[in-house]
Amino acid sequence: MTSRHHRVGIIGGGQAGLAIAYYLRRADVDFVIVDAGAGPGGAWVHTWDSLRLFSPACYSSLPGWPMTALYSKGYPSRDETIEYLTRYEKRYEYPINRPRIVEAIEHDGDLLRLRCRDGERYSAAAVVSATGTWSKPYVPEYPGAALFTGTQLHSGHYRDARPFAGQRVAIVGGGNSGAQILAELSLVAETIWITLRDPTFLPDDVDGRVLFERATARVRGADASTATSGLGDIVMLPSVKSARDRGALTAVRPFERLTPTGLAWRDGTESELDAIIWCTGFLPATDHLKTLGIVAADGRVKVLDQRAVDEPRLWLAGYGNWTGAASATLIGAARTARDLAPRIVNALAGHQRPVR
Repeated sequence: MTSRHHRVGIIGGGQAGLAIAYYLRRADVDFVIVDAGAGPGGAWVHTWDSLRLFSPACYSSLPGWPMTALYSKGYPSRDETIEYLTRYEKRYEYPINRPRIVEAIEHDGDLLRLRCRDGERYSAAAVVSATGTWSKPYVPEYPGAALFTGTQLHSGHYRDARPFAGQRVAIVGGGNSGAQILAELSLVAETIWITLRDPTFLPDDVDGRVLFERATARVRGADASTATSGLGDIVMLPSVKSARDRGALTAVRPFERLTPTGLAWRDGTESELDAIIWCTGFLPATDHLKTLGIVAADGRVKVLDQRAVDEPRLWLAGYGNWTGAASATLIGAARTARDLAPRIVNALAGHQRPVR
């Protein structure tokens, strides 16, 4: 067992961790990235094969090196995004230790200590937790869930439509992941789309940048309705447009319970199913912070300007709007890091309060 010291320890080598590393290096701050993944790509290596970014490459870059250096047109695919992140790492040669799982953060005098599963230790004056959400899929509780004899799969574990060819499949969830997976499955399977409310779609000529603008307005306390909130939530990628043209984007309201063979609806009728795909989101992957006693039941940590209120040596990034506007996206990760890095630098220099 060894122990290594750095000024900043970044937990997570995905898009949020890489963006923060860029600005810390510009500020000449010593740091290390400790990443659980076997290789580059962060959560992208775990997504389904046909996933595409919601915005064109020109609006989806990390700081310093635009994605357009590789892809100039259209919406980058999962594989293209992984390639971009891989080459971004290689370009900047960040100090990344992987695969290494941080199991806990502990107090170590004036420092924080990262305790890893393999026995390695790191100490740092400041720690950035950027572990994302992909390892914590959320499935809502429904009566009878344990009775269903078919396949239940979260979108975090979905790969492609081939295993579901010819089957009856319910897709639960009205966001972009639900729409994209429905579009793919409806080509080979009989599908039912189940959403809490009627899905709302962006106009065909509007891309995912509008979602970032809306999230930014909310975080800043502005009235998002004046600009974008009436436009919808689901980006009309080519696959989703095709599903609309085929009449596959019709959604129904939630069921009452699961049965051994399918779903029971509130009107007393039942539908037989072979599989259910849960596109119901994720929770923050913050189990490693529980030793600090600051993690709420929903996995969140109370923050002010991304700094943990009850542990000022800890900062959080990439978990969603509560850690920066759209910080779980590429465009949001870059802009969040631009604001976060100077706050960390000033805190290391002896400032007692985060810089606004």
